[in-house]
Amino acid sequence: MKPGINEKNGKPEASRPKVRIMAILLALFVILASLPFLVPHTGLLSLFCLVPLLCMEHIGTENGVKRMWLWHYSAFVLWNAATTFWVCNATVGGGIFAVLANAFQMSLIFGTFRWSRRVLKGILPYIFLAFLWIAWEHWYLTSAQISWPWLVLGNSFARTASLVQWYEFTGALGGSLWIWACNLGLFGLMMWAATGRIAQAGRVALVSLPLMYILLLTALPVYSLLRYKAKDTEPDSTLDVIVLQPNIDPYHKFEALTQSQQNALLLKEFDAALAEEGYDSTGITLALAPETFTGGIVNGNIEETSITWRQFKAYLQDKPGMNLLFGASTYDYTFSKNAPSYNARKCRDGSWVESHNSAIIMDRSGETETYHKSKLVVGVEMMPYPAFFSKIDNMLGGVIGRCVGQDEVSLLNCVQRDSLGRITGRIPVGCAICYESVYPEHCTEYVRKGAELLTVITNDAWWGDTPGYRQHLSYSSLRAIETGRYIVRCANTGISAIINPRGDILEETEWWKPAHIVSKAGLEDRKTFFVTYGDITGRICSLMAIMILMSVAVRAFVARRQQKQA
Repeated sequence: MKPGINEKNGKPEASRPKVRIMAILLALFVILASLPFLVPHTGLLSLFCLVPLLCMEHIGTENGVKRMWLWHYSAFVLWNAATTFWVCNATVGGGIFAVLANAFQMSLIFGTFRWSRRVLKGILPYIFLAFLWIAWEHWYLTSAQISWPWLVLGNSFARTASLVQWYEFTGALGGSLWIWACNLGLFGLMMWAATGRIAQAGRVALVSLPLMYILLLTALPVYSLLRYKAKDTEPDSTLDVIVLQPNIDPYHKFEALTQSQQNALLLKEFDAALAEEGYDSTGITLALAPETFTGGIVNGNIEETSITWRQFKAYLQDKPGMNLLFGASTYDYTFSKNAPSYNARKCRDGSWVESHNSAIIMDRSGETETYHKSKLVVGVEMMPYPAFFSKIDNMLGGVIGRCVGQDEVSLLNCVQRDSLGRITGRIPVGCAICYESVYPEHCTEYVRKGAELLTVITNDAWWGDTPGYRQHLSYSSLRAIETGRYIVRCANTGISAIINPRGDILEETEWWKPAHIVSKAGLEDRKTFFVTYGDITGRICSLMAIMILMSVAVRAFVARRQQKQA
């Protein structure tokens, strides 16, 4: 049966075979785009994953398929669901919202691209699509209050770190640009051949265009492999580190164990680590415990409010060189008539409380430094646009997370003291708390402020034994490449790890088992290009996207006026 003619646009309506082909292409896109996030060492598939999506869009447009946005949206929903379904293990509603909302934003990008094709011809709309996508990723990673940047395209190489050593110059968005360039190059060659223009091309074009595409595919991986082999992984100095993985189920955290018992469990693992290595207390050592290990700490009154602090201080008395960094839920209380912030909640005694997801470092003196997580998880920890949503949340009874984060990152200092308690050495450390390790420029900010070592404390147990915790671990490899820093990762239930500046995982623990790592982490003071200059790729692509968007808007406006005048 031959397709009919669409009366609105004059194009032929899609036949059932065409729709079947589009469905196959949609499924192929989902598979190719998902595998790099699910299966190790499959990152190169992302260099071809967008071609089926582009072909689907082309076939649908040329054959008059109605409601193309449904095809785009379905493709992105399935991709998001296949790779981040595990969010539902922690919160079903939040997981569904994340999948649908993220897919919707991706569809808006494709919708804008389709709109641009009304006034732009040839390859320019596709270039606009690539710039617009990367601009959206850049906005997600830097400015957006409602942000879920898990599927940034450049993250697909997280488990093939040897191929992206050039991230030390471009960051992860350099990978996104490479992916778009390779996909558009292949799609262009396919269209070139399918439309018969290959027969009209000269010998120079027949040879040069495929060669240029092969060069695009291979140049960066070849450079990366050479850089990977040449990169010096022997640091000038090191720090002894102990990673403690207590393996406490967060869903039943206080049902079986009190906080004091949890502390004892952690310190038992601490003793095992020290006995294993024969700890020398004369040197400086950093020990790490995971995110939100303890709670109930009132900032400014930690000695009286925290049994954890008291137990840790007693434990460290005979360990003069030891520093312990641990995650904690901390609070600030204010007695005032009005709320100190939109995120404050009122207590029964009339005070206002502001909560924080914090990292605390201490040594045997009991002195502490605190960092409050600044990149907070939307809904669970953070209320976006609080001036608006706080009113809605109050009407719902306070169901949205209201943690308060720092405006700027700060460092935690690993100190060494002499017998009189005087500080004789200080090593600045950056501590990313869980979700913060997904944000490239957030992590580079620690290094800009002088961090010689990066740490990540997290609790990935909320997601269960799913791809979530493995993906989260792999993103730390990208942060190591971008910053040129060793990363020490401590996870409550795993996977804890030591990662070098090449992104290699040197040591790691097993999932859902009590464990520890005793090792040395390198200290670095050099700054990579990406640390020094930031995400130039994202900024340039954003500028180009804005310029093309303005051009499209002007052309569309002029064309409409001309139609009215005619």
